Amino acid sequence: MFQKGLKGIVAVQTAIASVEGDKGELRYRGKLVNEVIEGKNFEQTAYFLWHGHHASKEELASLTEQLKSYRQLPDHIMSIAQALPKETSLMDGMRTLVSAYQHAEFKKLASQQQAIALTAALPVMTALLYRQSTRQEFVAPRSDLGHTANYLWMIKGQVPTHAQTEALETYLNLTMEHGMNASTFAGRVTISTESDLSAAIVSAIGTMKGPLHGGAPSGVLELLDEIQSPERVNPVIEQKLAQGEKIMGFGHRVYRTEDPRAILLREKCQQLQQEDPWLDLAVKAENKITQLLNERKPGRALYTNVEFYAAAIMRSIQMPPELFTPTFSIARIVGWTAHAIEQQHDNVIFRPQSEYIGN
Repeated sequence: MFQKGLKGIVAVQTAIASVEGDKGELRYRGKLVNEVIEGKNFEQTAYFLWHGHHASKEELASLTEQLKSYRQLPDHIMSIAQALPKETSLMDGMRTLVSAYQHAEFKKLASQQQAIALTAALPVMTALLYRQSTRQEFVAPRSDLGHTANYLWMIKGQVPTHAQTEALETYLNLTMEHGMNASTFAGRVTISTESDLSAAIVSAIGTMKGPLHGGAPSGVLELLDEIQSPERVNPVIEQKLAQGEKIMGFGHRVYRTEDPRAILLREKCQQLQQEDPWLDLAVKAENKITQLLNERKPGRALYTNVEFYAAAIMRSIQMPPELFTPTFSIARIVGWTAHAIEQQHDNVIFRPQSEYIGN
């Protein structure tokens, strides 16, 4: 049977996450994502996704210390980063540094220890590459900051506010995992050959780099920049619909109702709405755009997806657009590593067939 893009084909059985598009539900380890992340930081959510239960006080302390230790990049990684051509994109640089991030532990099968090491190292690599690309000195991680706050600190060189950390943490927690998406599939295919975890993450990053997978939030920024004010929503959207343009940030390949991640990000935006005119615009624009789409395209169920409010949150914390996809990767590495470890437990190499259509 031929199915273009493997759409609808079940190739993996997983206990990590489930996406119920018709119901608008995302579950981590069987629990609704909003229940998993409520009141939890990055470290707590990552632990839950890796292990299937919330960390005890001792388990969380152990994970926190391990992440802290792995934020110190090896000297050879620093040297490789400095040797990269100036025109190297952040995603290409991340891919290169992850490929070079090898030590004795990585010669074994994928393990939880390796997952922690890569999860801790990737934000530091990203910040190093970003600061280098903008001709700024590297900002070393701080031992007194958590995972999310440290990332913002290393990017900006300023300790983030609680609101900034909380906004980004919500985004990271909601995008850690999303079933058998393209990058996760790429990583599992690599692991299925009994390659190492670094190679699987390199495959995943290379796939995430593609604009059809990891590049949508930038389009939302362009849309909101064009709208500028709530009063301009109708004329801008009417013109785009008349010209047959896609409205960025609306609609999803899987969800046929509201994206649950968008709902939770919207709630976070509404909490901060009065403090930030950009978030205020996003919330008001969404209401008007949704109404217009329902009127012009009845029955299409075009709701906001995670990219819409992800873009709003990224702009509100002054995250440069070139860091959007790398930041997405920093969240998704938790899911990638969880899938890689799971793939090993009952591994069969992926080997789909092709249908010859030539002469």
